[in-house]
Amino acid sequence: MESLAHNLATMSGLRDRDALDLALLRIIAESLPEQIDAIALYRVLGEGQDRRCLQVVSQQSGQTSPQRMQSRPEWTALPLLQVHPLWHLALLSGEVQTSEELPHTTVFPMLGVTPVLLEISTQSALSPIDRHLLEGVFRLYCNVLSLLDYGEKDALTELLNRKTFDAAFFKAAQEQDQAHDKHLGQERRTRSTSDGAWLAVLDIDHFKRVNDNYGHLIGDEVLLLVARIMRSCFRYYDQLYRFGGEEFVILLRCDASDDAKAGLERLRTTIEGYRFPQVGNITVSIGMSDLTSNDIPSQAFGRADKAVYYAKTHGRNQVCSYRDLVAQGEIVEQVNEGMDVDLF
Repeated sequence: MESLAHNLATMSGLRDRDALDLALLRIIAESLPEQIDAIALYRVLGEGQDRRCLQVVSQQSGQTSPQRMQSRPEWTALPLLQVHPLWHLALLSGEVQTSEELPHTTVFPMLGVTPVLLEISTQSALSPIDRHLLEGVFRLYCNVLSLLDYGEKDALTELLNRKTFDAAFFKAAQEQDQAHDKHLGQERRTRSTSDGAWLAVLDIDHFKRVNDNYGHLIGDEVLLLVARIMRSCFRYYDQLYRFGGEEFVILLRCDASDDAKAGLERLRTTIEGYRFPQVGNITVSIGMSDLTSNDIPSQAFGRADKAVYYAKTHGRNQVCSYRDLVAQGEIVEQVNEGMDVDLF
């Protein structure tokens, strides 16, 4: 009991989602070590009939610690929620569901913008005491996760907010560096990570006119709908932010510049073709830049911001690449401070 109390206190102080997921599974595995066959935590993504479950962390009997999912599977490879009755019923009812047949499976749901399902397989049915214990542990996890959502998401659009961007940026850059080290074996200080991670800045064209002509309530509705369109145009692992006002940021993974630009172009044309209530049609200008070695958030954002500024001063309603503009001589390349210099 003392160990459980200590572990719960530690989990309640975590402010990193990955660490929080791992802590939850460790506590459950340690609480019922003889009984549990498998534990898995899922995020429920998508809408309507295309809702799917992404396994983010799991632990099997015999494993000493939980394992985090390393790859990013394609959307169609994720299991559909509706073909798993226990998952579907738990999410629909908001209540814990248990299977009658072997193995005994218990599913704990957490509702919200991004629902979570905790699935536990046991050798025998959970006793009322054990189930009550697990419900309490999962409820604490949900409370901490809700606090993170409250602090990390924009109140209006429910996209990620500005203060979460730096940590996500460094994580994406680190992942790309590791992938290049493994597959290309090149020196870190001389290579670019342009084939992996991209940063885009989106600005709604003439948004001030929307607020001036229709009022801020209609302006907020436009922002909400733009955020919804953004979610529909990108993959579940691309990260979407609202930085404030009419400015949005996208951190996406792509194999090449053309892929990144195609995804952003798809977003631009979708917004252009959407009929916004009362306002009608609006357009957006987008600037993009790759993430490079030794990058920091302000430098990458500065490059993308230069590209979006060029887009807005040269006709608006377009996607502009920082690298392309530099190559074409349209803008001067930004010199990053603090870069490594070889003296010998």
